[in-house]
Amino acid sequence: MHRIIKNYGSILLLLFGILLGSLAGVFIPESVDILKPIGDIFLNLLFVSVIPLLFFAIASSLANIQDSKKLGKTIGVMTVVFIITIVLAAVATIGGLWLFPVTATSDGALLTDAFANTPDETWGDRIVRFLSVDEFANLLSRKNILAFVIFSFLVGIATRRAGKDGSKFTEFLNAGNKVMEHLLVIVMKAGPIGLGAYFAYQVKTLGPELFGFYAKPLAFYYIFGTCFFFIAYTCYAFIARGGLGVRYFWKHNVAPSLTALSTCSSLATLPVNLLAANKMGIPKGISSVVIPLGNTLYKNGSSISSILKIYVAFSILGWNFFEPATLITAVGITILVSMVAGGIPNGGFIGEMLMISIYGIPNEAVPSILIIGALVDPLATVLNATGDNVAAMLVARFSNEKFVSDQINVDLSNRGKL
Repeated sequence: MHRIIKNYGSILLLLFGILLGSLAGVFIPESVDILKPIGDIFLNLLFVSVIPLLFFAIASSLANIQDSKKLGKTIGVMTVVFIITIVLAAVATIGGLWLFPVTATSDGALLTDAFANTPDETWGDRIVRFLSVDEFANLLSRKNILAFVIFSFLVGIATRRAGKDGSKFTEFLNAGNKVMEHLLVIVMKAGPIGLGAYFAYQVKTLGPELFGFYAKPLAFYYIFGTCFFFIAYTCYAFIARGGLGVRYFWKHNVAPSLTALSTCSSLATLPVNLLAANKMGIPKGISSVVIPLGNTLYKNGSSISSILKIYVAFSILGWNFFEPATLITAVGITILVSMVAGGIPNGGFIGEMLMISIYGIPNEAVPSILIIGALVDPLATVLNATGDNVAAMLVARFSNEKFVSDQINVDLSNRGKL
């Protein structure tokens, strides 16, 4: 019993806090007004930790890489892993909808002019915002997280290229990385209270909306998404590291999953992901590159929801979704929505506009796309955020990098021979 409490005590506390929050959201909804500020404070602590944590994690990792070819190989393998797994998620969703067709009823009262109010902005302007900001201070905003990640990459590469002249700065980055890891541990001590409070808000807000016009599509997403979460991620972990990979991934994926589910924020889950990746034995040189980039560019949950949105829109309009040209286009849109639009501010909204413009979807189907996107957000965030860790495991596997515990076992074995 003592060993169980030692190994799983923090997770059990987290589960207990979320359970109490869920019960409060269902049976004492009036308490949510009191609990939500507590959840917001915890969420804000995670958000303000993200920027320095990312900077030190990325910059220190790159500064310590001796071989520049290694970084190029990591990014190359990461890109292939991202694209293949996103396509697999999209194709699996198409198969699921073919086997278990669902329908949705359009509610005319929900028509919106949201798209009419979209700022007149060219794709060139969006790409500029996607990759950069005009002032250094704007880098520190989580709204420009990809630009900040790119800046951190450049600082790490510049430090490595400085060689001995940059050695003191490398020491500073390494020390900062350690400090931020300990800060995250301190912040997560409040996890059971903060996540429990925020979960009460989620249950009260989203619970009643999961029924009605969109019950069947939402039931499909939550059932299919949950199956995909356990089956696909287990397979990926097994491919990456065999049975040990499966055990390590699920043992340390609880906290990231609960954080994503309760906050509906991949960014808020990012610090917890980095902490979990260390426990999973993923090499820091891999996790500090793949996980921050995956946070904006790799979204399995968005891949599944993108296919479902297109399917529901076609269903409402009476169009045939399963035509080959439609399916190929849907997979292409999904890649763009999951990997490109995900890194742009309001990228989900831009992805929906892309979907509507390519297929020429009329106004009566627009509310369905918007509403489904909002209501699947909790599970989509879990799939998006925790997929970064299993993707990092795959990248480590195909980059021929040793997992930390594997390397320890090799060292111990060599000592025994000596």
